[in-house]
Formats: sequence, C-alpha cells, structure tokens
Amino acid sequence: MLTGFLLCGHTNQIEEARVVDLTEAKSENIRTWELYCDTLKRAGLQLQRQEAPQDDFNQAEGMRYLSRLARIGLEMFVEGGDEQFPTFMVPSHETAKIGADNPDMGYLAARINGQYTYRVSGLRGSAASINFSTKRGGYDKSGKLEPGGFIDSNSLTFAQDGSFELVISQHPQPGNWLKIAPDSIQLLIRQVFLDRANEKPAQLKIERIDADGKPFPINPGKLRNNLVQAAHFVENTATTFANWAQSYEGHINQLPPADQTLCQSVGGDPNIFYYHSRWQLAEDEALVIHLDRIPNCEYWNIQVNNYWMESLDYRYFRISLNQHSAKPNPDGSVTLVIAHRDPGTSNWLETAGHDDGTMCFRWIGSKEQVHPRTYVVKLNELPLGL
Repeated sequence: MLTGFLLCGHTNQIEEARVVDLTEAKSENIRTWELYCDTLKRAGLQLQRQEAPQDDFNQAEGMRYLSRLARIGLEMFVEGGDEQFPTFMVPSHETAKIGADNPDMGYLAARINGQYTYRVSGLRGSAASINFSTKRGGYDKSGKLEPGGFIDSNSLTFAQDGSFELVISQHPQPGNWLKIAPDSIQLLIRQVFLDRANEKPAQLKIERIDADGKPFPINPGKLRNNLVQAAHFVENTATTFANWAQSYEGHINQLPPADQTLCQSVGGDPNIFYYHSRWQLAEDEALVIHLDRIPNCEYWNIQVNNYWMESLDYRYFRISLNQHSAKPNPDGSVTLVIAHRDPGTSNWLETAGHDDGTMCFRWIGSKEQVHPRTYVVKLNELPLGL
C-alpha cells in the first residue's frame, strides 16, 4: 500500500509539472505575440516624425508601407527563417518595397548561417547580369546589412544551356564558389533586367549540403524568436529609411552622390555608385536631369520614389528609365524630365499622383561617374526637342 501511495504521489507530481510547463509555454507565446504587436505599434511612430509629410495621401501610403514591411518580415523570418533548410523569398517586388528598390532588378533572399555550407543551382535566365552576395548584421538587429562575400556573372561559369551551381562556404571549393563569413545571416541575389517585361528571370534553388534530413514541423522557441525578429525588422527598416529621407532635405531637386559607405552598410551592391535625393514639384513645374555623356558601364537607371523610399508603381506608370528605354540626344547626352503631366518629351518620368518624394540614380560597373545636373523649370518653358 505504501509503494502504491508513493507511485501515485509521483504521478501527481509529474502531472502538476506538465500543467506548469503548459501554463508557462502559453504565457510565453502570449508575451511573444504582445511584444510583436507592441513593436509594430512603435514602428508607426515613423509616420509622426515632424519632417514627414502629414497629408492624408502620404500618411496612408506610409501606413501601407509599414504593412508591406510586416509582410516582408513574416516571409523572411517566420516562413523562411530556418538557416538549416533555407528557401528563397522576394524582399522587394511590385507590392512590397524597401529602400529605393530598383524596378529593373529582381531580388531574391535566403536566411543562411555562416557555419554551414550551401549550394545554389538552376538556370541563369536572360538578365543582363546577376550577382550573389552574403550579408552580415541584419535590419532586425542593427538596421544594417553589411557586405560579406560577392560574386557576379562576370566571374561565374555557366553551362551552354545556362545552368550552373554555386557553392557557398567558408573554405574554397572547386568551380563556382562564394566565400561566406562566420557571422553571415543572408544570401542576397540581384538580377538586372534592361527590359523586365520581356526578360526571363533565373530559376534557382538553395540547399544546405553539409547535412541532410527534413525540418521539424515547428520549433516553438525558434518560432517565437523569429516572430520578434520580424517585428524588429519592420521598426528598424522604417527608421533607417525615414532617416535617409530626412537627410535629403538639404538638396531637394538635386542629385548629389550618396554616401557610398552608408549605402553599402545597408546592403547596397558593391558594383553600384548611388545618388539619392528628394524631389518636390508644383503642378506647373518640371525637374530636368541632364547627363552630359554616358560613360562605359554595364547599366544605369533613374527612378522616382515616394517619400518612404518605395519606387512608385511601375506596373502602371513610367517611373524609371535605363539605357535601354531612355532616348539619347543627338550628341550622346541624355535629358530626363520628371513632371506631373506629359510635357511631350521623350524621357518623361511620371509622378503618379505625388507632389514630392525621393529619387535614385545608379551607375553599375562604371569606372567613372558622370554626375547628373538638375534644374527646375516651368512646364511651358521646357526646351523643344528634349
């Protein structure tokens, strides 16, 4: 009888422990969800910044921007947050955009761990160029995405049919190889299209090759951590680029060279020389951007963004031009015009209902930079023949 009593008592203790464990787990999940929601709420403070436009149009666009960042964050950290079994997600596209996303670029990103070895394989597609870079830091932690290893299509070997494999590891590998730093957290892929509507994107997959098995359906602790990371991603991304937009107030309607080191610290392409600024136009004004000549380069483009540094809706408006779509002047120079309505010029960029916003110009693969010259004129004073 005594033994049975002891066994019964032991069983009760186990059951009580299970109840405590379940209660603690439930509380932890609730706390995590509340932290996620509180962090998103705090991200909304970026809409209230004194220098940010406060009209209903721009504020609504800012609110949509935050919702888009939340969607990107969930895709990146919750759905694609397993570095052992990585998958590609699209960090910027037609309806979700970060930091002057380029309408001519196709982006792919995968969460990785610098301690592992990965392989990317597939078909190159028809993009003018494609590059792969490993990144350190992370918007969720520091608001930065610092450079690691880098390789582009100029250095990659492709089969005749465009197929290829790229190994990503700390130590050199035969064939195509990209070095990964021990603290790497992301693989970022950029494809540059000259005529995106008619191009064929690369078909790619990524896999870890120094282990096998299948992912466990869900790891509660990791999920909670990834959800919190997703929220911090929203807050830090919104803050980072709101700071950038604020910094442009000293050169509205100009296009000076950007701080290239700063651009690289948030994930910029090392082959790109960037110009960032803000534009602001009345209904009867036009911003003229003139390039005296085009240096030898792989690519250039100009694009119009909103205040929150999202490219305007390039599905329906012509808000960007590149060397394929812009018409040069007879002397080889190029003149671009940003205006609210069609001024009858060849290289008109639309404002898509915006009175002001940000803008970006890029050179890719140029050993020299021809800086854009800008000036504002009345629409009816635009020179003929532009």
